[in-house]
Amino acid sequence: QVQLVESGGGLVQAGGSLRLSCAASGSPFSINAMGWYRQAPGKQHEFVAAITSGGSTKYADSVKGRFTISRDNAKNTVYLQMNSLKPEDTAVYYCNADKSWLTVVGGGGYWGRGTQVTVSS
Repeated sequence: QVQLVESGGGLVQAGGSLRLSCAASGSPFSINAMGWYRQAPGKQHEFVAAITSGGSTKYADSVKGRFTISRDNAKNTVYLQMNSLKPEDTAVYYCNADKSWLTVVGGGGYWGRGTQVTVSS
């Protein structure tokens, strides 16, 4: 079993930055890929970014050039650096992880409880 705990959310003005963290514990050897999703009020769960243990990444078009995903394998932690934030980035951000890359980018695996990000205009 893997537990994921997100942190770093908050309130920021448009154009500002936030850095989210997600720490994995339990059975970290079960993890290869880790990712971030978000869900805004009244909208569907949306893929944001994902990264493998080797550092390969994938981003949603809506965040390319503004968000950067990274990870520290020694700490079993994945980060999401969010720059040039927009009001439409407001959402609860969730971390997920799994041994399978396809599972993570497909919206499966282990999940955290989320952290709120609010971007004011």
